[in-house]
Amino acid sequence: MIQKVLIANRGEIALRIHRACHEMGIKTVAVHSTADSDAMHVRLADEAICIGPPPAGESYLNIPNIISAAEISHADAIHPGYGFLSENARFAEIVESHGIVWIGPKPEHIRVMGDKIEAKRTAAKLGLPLVPGSDGPVEGFAEARDIAREAGYPVIVKAASGGGGRGMKVVRSEDELETQISQARSEAKAAFGDDTVYIEKYLGDPRHIEFQVFGDGNGKAVHLGERDCSLQRRHQKVLEEAPSPVVTPKERDRMGGIVAKAMADMGYRGAGTIEFLYENGEFYFIEMNTRLQVEHPVTEAITGIDLVREQIRVASGEGLSCEQADIHFRGHAIECRINAEDPQTFAPSPGLVKNYVAPGGMHVRVDSGLYAGYRVPPYYDSMIAKLIVYGSTRERCIMRLRRALEEFVVDGLKTTIPLHQKLIDDPEFQRGEYTIKWLEEWLSRDGG
Repeated sequence: MIQKVLIANRGEIALRIHRACHEMGIKTVAVHSTADSDAMHVRLADEAICIGPPPAGESYLNIPNIISAAEISHADAIHPGYGFLSENARFAEIVESHGIVWIGPKPEHIRVMGDKIEAKRTAAKLGLPLVPGSDGPVEGFAEARDIAREAGYPVIVKAASGGGGRGMKVVRSEDELETQISQARSEAKAAFGDDTVYIEKYLGDPRHIEFQVFGDGNGKAVHLGERDCSLQRRHQKVLEEAPSPVVTPKERDRMGGIVAKAMADMGYRGAGTIEFLYENGEFYFIEMNTRLQVEHPVTEAITGIDLVREQIRVASGEGLSCEQADIHFRGHAIECRINAEDPQTFAPSPGLVKNYVAPGGMHVRVDSGLYAGYRVPPYYDSMIAKLIVYGSTRERCIMRLRRALEEFVVDGLKTTIPLHQKLIDDPEFQRGEYTIKWLEEWLSRDGG
């Protein structure tokens, strides 16, 4: 069994991992930049090691410093959390080459699923439904034109190494195709150093549905249901819920069976999320995240399964703690991402937390490293807390969430708490009638 885990991350996820480890009797090592010396996870960990100055490239992305910290502290495992190095196959290989347990998927699976074109090819081989389009990189205009005609306009040009909406262009007619491909290539080259693009059918107004999967690395895998992550601003998730208001139990069982079998056939190890666009009752694979997701707590709420504990079990070679038949879905959970941002302009709002009061009560969970007197640094992602609320029904969950948001106090910073309060009071949200375009349109309306 793992004895000591180095947590190669910061913020709420580092604290989340620390808590799971301590509940399992495992010691923790917090690595941190100089900007995070007073962070909650640093204060609570059994050991803390500074790995560099504030810029992430010199600290949380500094592989030699992280490996050195693991060796100095005699950590026998590393958990990468999400973001930073969590989906860096080379880092995973280096960790394992030093005889340290990597709490994550096999490096080869991280590498394959990190390349969007290879991910699509792999998904096709595994039997996952795909969006119509190219089966590899698009080289010339003639090839792109033929693919677009076959898929049917509108189509979307995507960067193979893309993310966050960069290198993505919607093409509504053949007249636009050549120009939009050129622009997508230029953006991709500037953002990722790779101008490879591919083409897919552009779905008009889908939802973003993702399935949580878990594999033991030896041909056994389960799914833990779906999450609806359609409420997004600029391709960044704002609020997530499980289960989706629109996926039926029959669809959940069908697609869950497909994704679990795919992971079993792949020999996948640990936690992963398979993301789909969902429209008119059909699922279309878009990508796989080979790590723990920010929104994993809503799955924990409706299944009762601790996903971080499960990650550690699998990495220790103990296998999965449950069979598919043991996994039951009960009630409804919603997660609000609370950011240190102006709720109207979304400008970052780092600074000193003068007063902090987290909501409480039955089925209310707050994942956050905030405390009164803590200074939120300006160098990293602006998410400062996650509010997760559970209810026996979606309606009761929303009522409890409204109450929890009213209780949530973060003085000294502007936060997106008021945004969430408005959002959950919208009748369309309450009816579950939203898609990936809905939030952007809602924000552009008066009162949004």
